[in-house]
Order: sequence, then structure tokens, then C-alpha cells
Amino acid sequence: MHITYKKKIFLYFLLVFSIFTIIIVAVQQNREKTYKADSFKTGMEAYSKVISEYIQNHQLLDNGHIDSLYNILPLLPKELRVTIIDRNGNVLFDNDVNSIHEVGNHLDRPEIVKSLNNGKGSNIRQSATTGVNYFYYAHFFSPYFVRVAMPYDNSVQNILKADDIFTYFILLLFFSALISLLYLADRFGKAVSALNDFIQSAENQTPDYNQIKFPETELGEIGNKIIANYKMLDESKNQLKMEKEKIIRHFHHSDEGICIFTADNKKIYANTHFIQYLNTISDEAIFDVDSLFSLSEFKELKIFLKNNTPVNPQGNSIPIWQGKISKNGKHFAVKLLIFNDNSYEVLLNNISLSEKNRLLKQEMTNNIAHELKTPVSSIRGYIETILEQNNLTSEKQKFFLERAYTQVLRLSDLIRDVALITKTEEASELFTKEDINIHDTINEVTTDLEVSLKNAGISLENCVPSKIEIEGNHTLLYSIFRNLIDNTISYAGDNVTIHIETYTEDNEYYYFSYYDTGYGIKEEHLTRIFDRFYRVNPGRSRKNGGSGLGLSIVKNAILFHKGQISAKNRKNGGLEFIFSLRKKLY
Repeated sequence: MHITYKKKIFLYFLLVFSIFTIIIVAVQQNREKTYKADSFKTGMEAYSKVISEYIQNHQLLDNGHIDSLYNILPLLPKELRVTIIDRNGNVLFDNDVNSIHEVGNHLDRPEIVKSLNNGKGSNIRQSATTGVNYFYYAHFFSPYFVRVAMPYDNSVQNILKADDIFTYFILLLFFSALISLLYLADRFGKAVSALNDFIQSAENQTPDYNQIKFPETELGEIGNKIIANYKMLDESKNQLKMEKEKIIRHFHHSDEGICIFTADNKKIYANTHFIQYLNTISDEAIFDVDSLFSLSEFKELKIFLKNNTPVNPQGNSIPIWQGKISKNGKHFAVKLLIFNDNSYEVLLNNISLSEKNRLLKQEMTNNIAHELKTPVSSIRGYIETILEQNNLTSEKQKFFLERAYTQVLRLSDLIRDVALITKTEEASELFTKEDINIHDTINEVTTDLEVSLKNAGISLENCVPSKIEIEGNHTLLYSIFRNLIDNTISYAGDNVTIHIETYTEDNEYYYFSYYDTGYGIKEEHLTRIFDRFYRVNPGRSRKNGGSGLGLSIVKNAILFHKGQISAKNRKNGGLEFIFSLRKKLY
């Protein structure tokens, strides 16, 4: 059974006070009884002295007239029993006995034994002669004993009994103290119980700060301060927990691979990207990231860690190592950070895409330089010929100027296409959007290329419904159909047909088919025709004046409009492009 702290305090002090009260009452009762007994003995002693003086003054023992003591008895209390005993214990006189010859020797009586040893003696006992209980008092007046006795009845008992007033006073004081104790125990117990309840609730992780009340005492103030400090600690703990959860969530969703180790190389935390990247680098499956340093790719990192631990806590900066690992067609940036407690963090960042983009940009730069080289060289050659050949006829000069102009147009188209594809990839938000009618846009392109189409003998069928509109950029949508038609004019051959239609739609997209009835291309080229500067037939393309960016622009323009594009050879001949464009959002 659980006993509250209040009850424990109360019961403890109740026991102490009870024992203390009992002892005080017992001691006081004993002292008062002793005092009254001594007072009573003093009276009895006075009687014995009066009797002894009377015997001596009248020489009753010497004259043998001991019975003359009856003359003095009227002066003494009526209940007083007087006995004269000689040194040998023989009774010489007893006013309560008719025949002293029948009385036995009294030398062994307790009060006689005491008086023989101490001069005085008393005892409460039953008389062997009369059978009555007496309070005996004996005084030895050598060579005889004077023994006086009073019947030990209620009157004598009341005289010898201690007064109850002190007991009543002590009991009153006890109950007053008990009430005060109950009040103090209640106040003290409330504070302790409240603190105990709070500790239990805190251990169960369910503290209710609003329900915990302390009395207005010093202990209550201490309890309130403890609660306030614990609340602050709890808030800090919760804040740290929230921050930890934020960090873990950040680590979990981070594109970086993050792993934190203890100073003795034991994993504390590793996100999924780290495990994935580590297994990409490793030739064998790794389930325990603690075996990180067993891989040869992390040899330099291991050496750096060994050379820089333990960390100097007085240092101004933490040791950092950075490097790069390329493995299995992937590229990873690696970073190691060592903390002051010698724990450390390893970061793996997949830079394959950025590395690919870097290489692609490098390739694009090289391609642009290569593409610029031909028209620039041609223009330079034509102009140098005109400048150096003073005797050129006007017809020759016009010929070279027309050739130079053609190269300038090619150069201008190249610069335009490069600028357009760069803008779609890196600054697509700069393109404005408006409602564009696809049927009208195709007609616009057809009109602009009317002469080229006629010269190639190409007929165009615009089967896109006139009602189809999307929210998009006019320049990019125009470039889609312009570049597709240009591609057909340049590579499909003469006397072919171009067919454009919307073959289906759903809630989000229109799906288009663009095909020609020309040559088509080999299957191995189908997956690469949208790459920048990719040419199926480089010599033929440059001869036709293409920049090599047309289909790449088409792909980026379609991606800008949230669509997809693919190419395939038609069964009946020719090349077909299947693509989608997102509908207007209402």
C-alpha cells in the first residue's frame, strides 16, 4: 500500500511526540507519586517520633508499662495502627491485636528489614496478622522499632496517587502540537507530493506544468524553481529534438550523400544517398558503411584522417579534405570534415550531371568554334581575294560578295540558333507566354518557306484543327515547325510530302505527328539526332548550310512547353516525329 509523504511525516512525528509525551507523563507521575509518598512518610514519621518520645519520656519499656500507649492513641488518627517491636523482632505492642503472644516474629517484615538497615523503612502489603492491606512505616529507635501503619484503602490511595491535571495539560499540549504538526505536514507534504508527482510524470514523459501547484512556503518556492528550470530544460530538449529532426530530415532528403562517424570510426548516421553512392563506387555490395576505408578509392581520405587526429581543440578551424572519385561512369566530389571531438563527417556529392554538362559545354564550345571556323574562313578568303585581286571583273567581285553574303547568313543563323538553345536551357523564364494557335503557326512557317518548298517540290498538308490553341511562346513554337520543315527540305529529298496532324488528345496534352515521305535515316542515328551539332552526314550538312542545332532547338522548345518528342522511321518510308504539347491551363 502506497503511503503519501504527508502521512509518512505525520506518522513519524506522531510516533516521536507520543513517545515523548508518554515519557514526560510517566516521569511526572512517578515524581509526583514519589513526592506524595515522601510527604505521607513524613507524616507517618512524625507519628512514630511522637510515640517514641512518649515511650522514652515515660520509660515505658523500662517500667514494663508499654500498654500505657493507649493513653496517647486518642491524639493520633483513629485508623492508625501502632506496633512496638524489640530488636529481636518480638511484638511488644499492637493496638489492632488483642493478644500479642499470638503474633509471630516481625524481624523478617520488609519495613523492619529496611529500617534495621537504613533506620527507616516503608512497605505496602497485606498484614499477616489481620489480613488487611496497610501502608507500613517503621522507624528504628534503638533498641526498639516503632511501626505505624494506615489501612491502604481508597483514601490513602487517593493521597498517594498523582494528580491528573498535569496529565491533562500534557495531553492538551500534545493534541495542540498534533494539530500544528498536521498543518505543517499538510503544507510540507503537499510540496513534496507535488514534486514527487511531477518527477513521476517527467519520468513518464508526460509532465503537466499547469496542474502542478506548490504551497506558498520556502519548500514551495524551491519546488517552483525546480519546475521552472525543468521546464526550460524540457523546452531546450524539445527544441534540440526539433532541430535534430530538421537536420535528419534535411540529411535524408539532401542530394548529397552524408555519413557521420564517431572518433573510433563507428557510424552514427548515414542517409540513403551515401549508401547508394558508396555502392556505386565499390565493386562489391556494401551493407556496412563502417568498411568505407577498406576501399582503395578512399585511401587518401584515410591518410588525411590519420594525420589530422586527434584534433587540437585550440585550433581556429577544423581540418577539411576535398577530392574527387570517378568510378563506373560516375563522378563524385568527396569532402571530409573532422570535428573537435574527433568525430567526422564524410560527404559524397554526385557531380556526374554537372561534369557531363561541363563536358557538353566544352564540346559545344569546340563545335561552335569549329562551325564558326568554316564561314569565317570563307568570308575572309572571299574578301581577301577581292582586296588583293585588283583586276577582278565586276561579275567576279559580285560572285565573291554573294558567296561571302551566303556565309554571313549561315554565320548569323548559327549565332541565332546558339543564342536560342542557350536561352531555352539556362533562361527559359525570360520567354513570355500567350495564347498561340498551332494551325496558324504552321501556316506562318509554310508561307515563310514557300519558295524553298516549291524549289524542292515538297507539298505540305496541315491537318491540325484550326481551333487548337496552347499557352506558349510564339518564337519557340514557330522554331519547332520551322526547324522540322527545314530538316525535311535539307535531308528528305525532292518531291516528298509533309503531313502534320493532331492524332489524339487527353485532359492535359495534344499529341502531334509530323512526317515526311522522304529517305528517312538509319536506326543507329535515331537516338542522337536531337543532340547538339550531331550530324548524320557531316559533309552533306555543312554543304546544305545547317548549323547542326535545329532538332536540338525543337527538343528544347517542346520541353519548354512540358512535352516530349521522339523520332522513328515510317513503315512506308520517310521520317516521323511524335511529340506532345501541354494544353492551356484554366
